[in-house]
Amino acid sequence: MTSNPPELRPDLANARVAQEAARPGQPTIGMVSLGCPKALVDSERILTRLRAEGYGISPDYSGADAVIVNTCGFLDSAKAESLEAIGEAIQENGKVIVTGCLGAEPEYITGAHPKVLAVTGPHQYEQVLDAVHGAVPPDPNPFIDLLPATGVSLTPRHFSYLKISEGCNHKCKFCIIPDMRGKLASRPAHAILREAEKLVDNGVRELLVISQDTSAYGLDRKYDINPWKEGEVRSHIKDLSRELGQLGNAKDLWVRLHYVYPYPHVRDLIPLMADPDNALLPYMDIPFQHSHPDVLKRMARPAHTAKTLTEIAAWREICPDITLRSTFIVGYPGETEAEFQHLLDWMDEAQLDRVGCFKYENVDGARSNALPDHVAEEIKQDRWDRFMEKAQAISEAKLEAKVGQVMDVIVDDIDDDGIATCRTKADAPEIDGNLFIDEGTEGLSVGDIVTVEVDEAGEYDLWGALRP
Repeated sequence: MTSNPPELRPDLANARVAQEAARPGQPTIGMVSLGCPKALVDSERILTRLRAEGYGISPDYSGADAVIVNTCGFLDSAKAESLEAIGEAIQENGKVIVTGCLGAEPEYITGAHPKVLAVTGPHQYEQVLDAVHGAVPPDPNPFIDLLPATGVSLTPRHFSYLKISEGCNHKCKFCIIPDMRGKLASRPAHAILREAEKLVDNGVRELLVISQDTSAYGLDRKYDINPWKEGEVRSHIKDLSRELGQLGNAKDLWVRLHYVYPYPHVRDLIPLMADPDNALLPYMDIPFQHSHPDVLKRMARPAHTAKTLTEIAAWREICPDITLRSTFIVGYPGETEAEFQHLLDWMDEAQLDRVGCFKYENVDGARSNALPDHVAEEIKQDRWDRFMEKAQAISEAKLEAKVGQVMDVIVDDIDDDGIATCRTKADAPEIDGNLFIDEGTEGLSVGDIVTVEVDEAGEYDLWGALRP
């Protein structure tokens, strides 16, 4: 787990929040948001609540009366980064409130930084607000402090993360997320759809659906029925995806699914992705983690018996344009050279479009720490290098095959030289590749969805020219 990129880190760059000048006497709060998009959503919700109470939002330490650090605690390296960020905030500001996943281990934090004002766990919004009130009392002016209809966002205005559930019911041995965030707790379908509709009405062009286990959405609610518009909607990922995909024209809205476990019912989503009138993108982010059944069994993965290659073939038969991305772990305890080679061979057959890879590392509290036959660091590095070489070759070939194709892209940025950084439907922000346009961008704006012809390909990125 890594921190949000610099442009999404309010402590490293200007936050994407309204930069109104603070009124005289207005209390201000800064935010350092570390970890995954789910944590970023939590940060946005906290800031939105604070803004509604009259607090100003500061993009830097010096302008803040106190700082909230939303931490990540998934890996030891993430914990170290969180402690470093807390220490920096204490040094630069002095008043620091800690929340997030690492907040589930308060003694770990206070042992390193006894000067923190308060420590709360993940998604404990009320406790965070109470801590802020204690450190910096609110002083709202009802005639001035008005919350924008969109709330406070830390992402660009044209895309937004949409969290549909919290927690996870799985017991993967390398993961401590259920211990930190609890069991699956799905939001009511109509509440999610109302939030999504509001985002779209306020100019969001891409909704990124996130959770710990998107495929399991609604299981804890027994797929209950919720009122929606003139009818009803079931709390099930198929029904939710269908309704999200109908919130806008497919030419003007993108809906992207992340963290989709390959359960059998996922196949029911693919026709929606193939429907040109539904805004659900032909894209799935699926955490396969490995291919060898023995490794998956040692991981206690929920899909260790699934015939993933068969499922992938079925998905592509229904929707040939589908983009599949995944992450994998190499060097898991007990992984043999034969098991690793199985993964490389599986990659050759699966031909995934977008791939990430991590070298296994112990996490405090994870059951995998106690497994026998831990893999030496030099072997992990060698396997990571070989895996990424394989993934890069597949990516390069797939992108080269796109040269000459005409496709829609969304504009993320236009620099001072007029070069537009865009993404295709196959690219999620921050984790996948980009498509660059270097001519004729004068009339473009960030958030536009435009048509291009691909004229050049690299290992992970594309270049293209605008088309009418």
